[in-house]
Amino acid sequence: MRFAVIQFPASNCDQDAIYAIRFLGHNADFVWHKENSLNGADVVIIPGGFSYGDYLRTGAIARFSPIMQTVCEFAKNSGIVIGICNGFQILCEAGLLPGALIRNRSLQFRCEHVFLKPATFNSPFTCKIPQEKLLKIPVAHGEGCYYASPETIQELKTNDQILFQYCDKDGNLTEQSSPNGSLLNIAGICNQTRNVCGMMPHPERACELILNSEDGNFIFQSIIHSLSKTADKTAIKS
Repeated sequence: MRFAVIQFPASNCDQDAIYAIRFLGHNADFVWHKENSLNGADVVIIPGGFSYGDYLRTGAIARFSPIMQTVCEFAKNSGIVIGICNGFQILCEAGLLPGALIRNRSLQFRCEHVFLKPATFNSPFTCKIPQEKLLKIPVAHGEGCYYASPETIQELKTNDQILFQYCDKDGNLTEQSSPNGSLLNIAGICNQTRNVCGMMPHPERACELILNSEDGNFIFQSIIHSLSKTADKTAIKS
């Protein structure tokens, strides 16, 4: 599989994303924000950081980068896109995901490991996570509180679009287990067609035990598995 990792001015998790994918034995290459081609990528990763210094608001300027027009077309054609932290914010600004990320409830930058409870296994981003498995993955953000209108929240619930929720070590969705105060403890969602994911925690920072967790691999392995199944079906039809 070939992954494209988008680089914006002030991205700072792009190197981590490249490392995590190559660690799993797949190809990963940088794509600069001024380019307009994904160079044949099967998956797009929009990494964390502070694109354009987070001026105006997080992700607001990055949304207008030339490469984002290509990413939007890629997503509309069923391409797999995952936005992590600042990448989640960019996807919301670009209209590829509903809602917005606002200041943390504490008004403080939070950098710590959290527990995530998969809310569904019916997605390319969660399908290889073992049942009952809680993921231990770090967060690092100041504006990670997911917010949306009551109508949008209901749609997310009805359409099974909530992917991850913050929980405690026993899997309970408590107010204290959320680092940012997100509605419904939401840590990650997908679009209605289930090919675009946004999440605030950093799976690329949890890809081997030396990092205190390798649970992030379950998310990337889910993507790889989903693409492999699609490729197999295409090969059979041809």
